[in-house]
Amino acid sequence: MQHDPRKHLTDALYACEAIVDFTQNINIEEYKQSLMLRSAVERQFEILGEAFSRLDTIAPEYRDQCPEMGRIIGMRNRIIHGYDTVDDSIVWDAIKRHIPLLLNWLRDMSL
Repeated sequence: MQHDPRKHLTDALYACEAIVDFTQNINIEEYKQSLMLRSAVERQFEILGEAFSRLDTIAPEYRDQCPEMGRIIGMRNRIIHGYDTVDDSIVWDAIKRHIPLLLNWLRDMSL
């Protein structure tokens, strides 16, 4: 059964919004010290990467519109399969530098 690409875009949008909400008014040290916060953020990155992986399978043309898609899928794989080597500083950088841009792109998709 083929899924509607909009469902995966919506899932990605909600994951990005959750990451922003979870980390609002938090600095990197607070992030690193909170297992619950890191776990919640990493879970949303897993959802984001899985949504993009599924989207890439059913509608690969979106990869041209979102060049970061491959890196996001790779980050999801790293978090899941390399859970013991996740670098909090890299995750934090993605939160602060890449998620806002991705969020704008997803919102522009007129979901």
